[in-house]
This record gives sequence, structure tokens and C-alpha cells, in this order.
Amino acid sequence: MERKDIASLKFEELIQEMEVLGEKAYRGKQVYAWLHEKGADSFEEMTNLSKALREKLSSEYEIVRMETVERQISKKDPTEKFLFELSDGNQIESVLMRYRYGNSVCISSQAGCRMGCRFCASTIDGLNRNLTASEMLRQVYQIQRITGERVSNIVVMGTGEPLDNYDNFVRFIHMISDEHGLHISQRNITASTCGIVPNMRRLAKEGLQITLALSLHGSNQEKRRRLMPVANKYSLEDVMEACDYYFLKTGRRVTFEYSLLSDVNDSNSDIKELTELLKGRNCHINLIPVNPVKERDFKKPDSKKAVEFENKLEKNGINVTIRRERGSDIDGACGQLRRRYAVSKREN
Repeated sequence: MERKDIASLKFEELIQEMEVLGEKAYRGKQVYAWLHEKGADSFEEMTNLSKALREKLSSEYEIVRMETVERQISKKDPTEKFLFELSDGNQIESVLMRYRYGNSVCISSQAGCRMGCRFCASTIDGLNRNLTASEMLRQVYQIQRITGERVSNIVVMGTGEPLDNYDNFVRFIHMISDEHGLHISQRNITASTCGIVPNMRRLAKEGLQITLALSLHGSNQEKRRRLMPVANKYSLEDVMEACDYYFLKTGRRVTFEYSLLSDVNDSNSDIKELTELLKGRNCHINLIPVNPVKERDFKKPDSKKAVEFENKLEKNGINVTIRRERGSDIDGACGQLRRRYAVSKREN
């Protein structure tokens, strides 16, 4: 019989599971604390449970393991990148970024990605599978265990499209913010989407307080369609209406991610179109000079042009910043470390 993934069970669900096993409710609280406060990898670590209960749990449930394959530490800034291997051999990446206000971890939501954005390394080999809630949680727990440092902010912007893995993603949000676990404020969580309109609207109704970041990357529908295949299904007009709906339902302003691609989307006409698109909206735009990927032809604009782009948007009344480059010396682009490891593994 296949064992249940115990670390993907919400607090109330785990309490119910313990009661079905004939255990008191407080045993469920103890197990949940071991899994989600202490990051236990095995039932044997749960020393305040009887040996009989630990054996019973081991026969009925599994704690999905995740192995650290590689850890890269930047010499340029306080950033670390981790390559993890899942129990089925798939690899995912996570990034730890240290700031004055606390530690932020960027996690993956899928092993691979099927969205096909033209400038991204993560999507080159397509989608292998969705991650479970416990595998998303485990990235945070593993980094805390390895570094001995507390994580206070989470960004779901690693490999994968979280809204393409909707149910597991929402379960992860509820669990990472649960008071019985790490209890990270939902206002300290940001999730990025390339614009899956039905699930953006669905997310708006969940009653969550996370920040939604839209991967915009094009100032008009045609340009966005050339860069992002998802735009063939959902028009820019529909995506922007979904962003407005998210703000209406949650009161949380939407962030727009805009990868600056030299001679592709960094012209004065792009500035004009972005201004027309965003003017009057309570939003913020992050300009991201693209990380070059050897399988792609896109290049980042020089820093002077990027600053000019930012200044002109600001003068037009748009709330904008250039995202600081982090980890450029440790496979900085999303998917680069994972892809390098996969290629070398195949070659060997």
C-alpha cells in the first residue's frame, strides 16, 4: 500500500489522521511541530513519541526526502544557490538571498516548466512534474537547516509556474503561514505568474494576502506573444483585467516583472506603451536586466540604458525600480544550475 505524504497534510488534516489511528489530538500537534517547526527528516527524530507510534507512522506515512546535490556561495553578494534532488531523481533549484530586513528564499514550484518563455533556461527541457506542497516546504526547511538561519520572506519565482500547479501551491501558502509551523506572514510571500488568467482570478478569491507578480516582459500583446507562448491563449487585455481583479479582491497591489532585453523591449516606444498600460494602476514594476542563457540569443542592455529606461518611466509617473542583480557568479539565471547538472549527468 502506498504511504501518505504526511508533510503535505495541513494541521487540521494531521490531527484527524492521528484520531483515525486512535491517538490523542495532541499527538498530531507534536508530529506537525516536528515536521514544520523543526524540519524533521524521519520519524526516528521524533523522540517525544513512543517507539510504537513511530513505527505505526512509518508504516502508514512517509516523509518525502530531498537531498542537497550542490551548494554555491556567491563571492559578490550574500547569496547562495542550492540544487536539490527529489526522491524520484528530478532536480530543483532554490536561492537564499540575505538582506538587511531578513533572509529571503526563492523556491521552485515545479520540476521543469512547460510555459516556454523564450528567454528562460528553466523551460528548455519542458515540464517533468509538479511539486507537492511538502516538496515546496522542504526547500525552505532544508535551507534553514543547512545555514542555521531563519527565513522570513519567500518568493515563488524559481523553476516552474506556480499557477500551473495551483492546488499544491495554495496548500503550500496555507501551510508555510500556519501558526503551528514557520508562521511566515503571507504579506512576506510573493508568487510570480506568466499570466494564467482563470487561476489568477481563482487566487484572488482565496482570501490570501500574498503579493502577486505578473511576468509582463512585453509592452503590447504582439511583443508579449513573441516572448511568451502563454500570450497566445490569454490576451494582454485579459491578463491586466485579472490583475485589476486581484487588487480589487485582496487590496494587494500587483508587481509587474519586466525582463529588459537589448534591442527587443527596451526602446522609447516600449516606455510609452508601458506608461499607457500601467498609468493609474496601483502597481510597481521591477525591471530585470536579463541573465544571458547560452541556449538563447537575448542580451541585457548596458547599465546606462537600463537606468535611462527606469528614469523615463519614473518621469511618466510609474512606480519602478531596477532589481539588484544577485548571484551572477553562481549560475544566476533561474534554471542554469539545474540544467548544467542535468547535462553533465547525461554526458557521464
